[in-house]
Amino acid sequence: MSRKLPLAEGETSRTACARTLLRTGVDEKTGEMLSRAVLAERVGWCADLVSGMVLALMGEHWNAADVEVLASGEDTAGRTLPSNAWMALRRLGWTVAPPKDVRVNDRIVRMAQEQAGRALRSAKWRADLTAGVLSAWPVDPGKRTPDEWDAVREAVPGGQHLLAGIIKARTRQAAKFLKANGRLPADVFELEGPSRVPRMLLLAACDGQQATIERSEASPTRALLRLQLPNRPDPAGYRDWTWVACPITLPPTVPADAVLHLPTLRLADGKVRCDVAYTHAVPKTSRTGHMVALGVDWGLGTLLSAGTVRLHDDGQIIAPGHGAQFQAAGVLAKQHRLRRLSERLHAKADQYVRLIGDRDHHTLATKLDALRGEMRHVSDRRSNLNDALAWAAARWAVDQAIAAGATVIYLEDLRSVEAKGMGRTMNTRLSQQVRGQIADRMRNLAAEQDIAVVTVPARNTSKLCPHCLTPLRHRKAPDRPTVVGWKWAICPSRSCGWQGDRDMGAWRRIAARSLTHQAKTVIDRTSATMVIRSVVDKPESKAVVTATPKTRRKDRSKTGPTPHHTPRPAPRRRRAPSPAGRPCGPAASVRRDTHQRAGPGCPAQPTGTRA
Repeated sequence: MSRKLPLAEGETSRTACARTLLRTGVDEKTGEMLSRAVLAERVGWCADLVSGMVLALMGEHWNAADVEVLASGEDTAGRTLPSNAWMALRRLGWTVAPPKDVRVNDRIVRMAQEQAGRALRSAKWRADLTAGVLSAWPVDPGKRTPDEWDAVREAVPGGQHLLAGIIKARTRQAAKFLKANGRLPADVFELEGPSRVPRMLLLAACDGQQATIERSEASPTRALLRLQLPNRPDPAGYRDWTWVACPITLPPTVPADAVLHLPTLRLADGKVRCDVAYTHAVPKTSRTGHMVALGVDWGLGTLLSAGTVRLHDDGQIIAPGHGAQFQAAGVLAKQHRLRRLSERLHAKADQYVRLIGDRDHHTLATKLDALRGEMRHVSDRRSNLNDALAWAAARWAVDQAIAAGATVIYLEDLRSVEAKGMGRTMNTRLSQQVRGQIADRMRNLAAEQDIAVVTVPARNTSKLCPHCLTPLRHRKAPDRPTVVGWKWAICPSRSCGWQGDRDMGAWRRIAARSLTHQAKTVIDRTSATMVIRSVVDKPESKAVVTATPKTRRKDRSKTGPTPHHTPRPAPRRRRAPSPAGRPCGPAASVRRDTHQRAGPGCPAQPTGTRA
């Protein structure tokens, strides 16, 4: 199976990941059908062997000197290190061996070296950040002065574009160490221990002697994964390793012509989760030259507000519609309730830990175990809810862009905005929103539709009028123009007079300003995403939405009182004659001394007789 992806002109390759489950397998040596539990057990034995070797590597090389050597990209002889982590570790001579009396092949060692090498490489960024924060330690860690902010950004590599929240979080971590030990930490390796090692198998570090994957020719949604697994927790020889064939059902999001790569196997809740990486061709997205754009603004109850604007050849920007909103108040309220429940459970668990102390056999030990199980359950519920909300919001935004024919989505960047000044509850709810997940999934879905996603700075998007750039007056509601609030915005300019929802005006400002400054779009080196880092702060006549002229209609305003019309009573009997073909007959009940008046051509009959 060829691993090279053919690309046409105007296309580029894109690597994504699809999640699925390994439900069963077949032991090729014995022909035994493995159930889900047995397959998870055998994958767990292999993952435990890999995790043990990863812990040994991390403990041996978790220091500033080794991390610096690995991150430098050169070995002791000055040669460039390979991009694969396991190959780089072998070039440096950082080896590891399985436990005594356990026999594994070289590919199992590769997976351990790859996982450890990735973790050690990622520690370099945290080490530089911590070193910069410690070198420019402020007088008051809780509040830096402008000069102290400039100093810490100069000390941190790439600190000019680093979010303030990241620097504050690292400062709080160092301040906690200072309070406990009476001194600042020397580096991040004293501040933090080695990262937690998850139970996983990085099959991408292996070759065909350990694992293979092939797509079925009969069905494009089926694939077969073959890998070697131990049949005992401590394999003593190669005979204890057998090939297991596991069928995989690919989700419909994987294109039929995509190239499959070896997946990553993870263990969770007794199940084997399989993250299948695949590469497929997508159209190239352009940074500039956009004429129709979708502006997206964030909110609290209204999670997303979005609308399209169009840039004409004469430079005018028109908003053809009123926009739309993604309402998620119910889901966000559920998230808030789960967060409060999680906080109460953690507080109760901490109290149990204080009461138990150093005693191994305590009556509260059983309750503590049950409480930790409930904490994991609540955490899983929060994660699943956040994931579902992120996919729904991203799908909604991309669908809005597709329907409007937009080629770019301008998304407001709120990562550096801190929630403060709105009360403890509101600040916490704002901080818990999954904006980062929504943005990542939005880029994932938009790439398949040739739509660029550009992050723009959040600066005065809700402060200025989208039509005339006049500072807006924010009120509580449209029918309460004198009550100060934040939801409704009114332009005080007599020549403009625009008013509307605060978020609906914000997406107009985001889209118009981004279209005007789209030539400043760059690709961030660290995240490989499109961003606009700077905009012109002073008002510009070009970065506005031209007001659509109102349609002239006949004046229907009242000029006097409404005339009074006397209601006409409804008739009690039918005034129109009955049709000629109607069957004749006596009424159900009439007076005894009269006869029923029949229709034309029907003789009258005395009361009490039946036809």
